[in-house]
Amino acid sequence: MPTEIERKFLVKGDEWRQLGTGTVYRQGYIPTENGTTVRVRLVGESGYLTIKGLSVGIARAEFEYAIPVADAQQMLDTLCEPPLIEKTRYRLDIEGIIWEVDEFAGDNQGLIVAEVELTEETQHLVLPSWIEREVSDDPRYYNVNLAQNPYSNWVER
Repeated sequence: MPTEIERKFLVKGDEWRQLGTGTVYRQGYIPTENGTTVRVRLVGESGYLTIKGLSVGIARAEFEYAIPVADAQQMLDTLCEPPLIEKTRYRLDIEGIIWEVDEFAGDNQGLIVAEVELTEETQHLVLPSWIEREVSDDPRYYNVNLAQNPYSNWVER
């Protein structure tokens, strides 16, 4: 079974911006009642459907499939609960590790989160200087939760 092992961090400053260019993402979530996540995503001119299981620590089952752009657009418009997640993702190769930095827009404007996928939970990771602090254990930073409770609504950050 495909497994996602991911750590999340808040980003500080602008030093990271010089390391890559961004791609616009638009994504939404189809409601479920069993704790799984069903995500529909448009990335540039590509569409994806992703199903994620419950998290166990920083790992969870993940299945992702390419779908036609028109299908993704229709699902975002008709099946996903608003608001949608809007962000620009920067993929940065730092010493052989791919960091994905998400700069959010819309209701989550002002939030910048870096994610890194690991091959194992105990993998050693050297943090770049532009990392502020880890938020892997804070579910508020999961995109599915940002759609339900946007960053602009948070009292404490």
